[in-house]
Amino acid sequence: MIYRACQIVFLGLVLLQVGACASSPKVTEGDTQAEERVKDRSPADPWEPLNRGMYAVNDGLDTITLKPLAKGYKAITPGFVRRGISNFFANLRTPMNIINNLLQGKGRDALSDTARLVMNSTVGVGGLFDPATSAGLEKHDEDFGQTLAKWGVPNGPYVMVPIFGPRTLRDLIALPFDIFLDPLFHYENSSIRDKLWILQGIHLRAKLLAAESTINNSFDPYITIREAYLQNREFHIYDGDPPVDDENDLFDEFFEEE
Repeated sequence: MIYRACQIVFLGLVLLQVGACASSPKVTEGDTQAEERVKDRSPADPWEPLNRGMYAVNDGLDTITLKPLAKGYKAITPGFVRRGISNFFANLRTPMNIINNLLQGKGRDALSDTARLVMNSTVGVGGLFDPATSAGLEKHDEDFGQTLAKWGVPNGPYVMVPIFGPRTLRDLIALPFDIFLDPLFHYENSSIRDKLWILQGIHLRAKLLAAESTINNSFDPYITIREAYLQNREFHIYDGDPPVDDENDLFDEFFEEE
């Protein structure tokens, strides 16, 4: 199945490249406005015309599917229940944190996350509670995209992926490995597994509802989401201490954990 997932990602990358070439506006000599648009395009987002189109598709799908479900979920689910669900899914991704910490040479963090997994899975009743944090065990958030970054793999172009949303090319390539490291991926009862995946998607979408007013009221929601994602990824790659960049000091709180 992982081989098939890699094939799908590879095909997607090819289509993105072809689509980007087809979607990029042709600049003719003397077309000042077109020249300015290309000049102002972010170096991190050379496929912007295609990405904007996919952003519009994703936004339309979200408006009629996930967003109403997230609003209903938040309206009927008490805060303590949502915290328990958040703890449960955070505990499920702890093995991913452990493996990526080891791949990045962070032995101490891997030991800390292992202790968190044991404590929260037992004393925390399957991860519904988080006694490990109260015990002073720091929570880490690692994935294979961050591991590739630590190994020196560059970001690559920014990509708006169908359904999955914003990614860099490096993170898109890492996505099948992150899915493979998800314990739910290996759970044989597909009925329970699929319901948990749906719950996880709705829960994560509900956490982003608070950011919607800022995004929608911004001058360009597409750019707001892009910069928030890229800054957040840099924040995690550098373990909360990224290089100082005075031009990019907004939206660090968005997409946290998502």
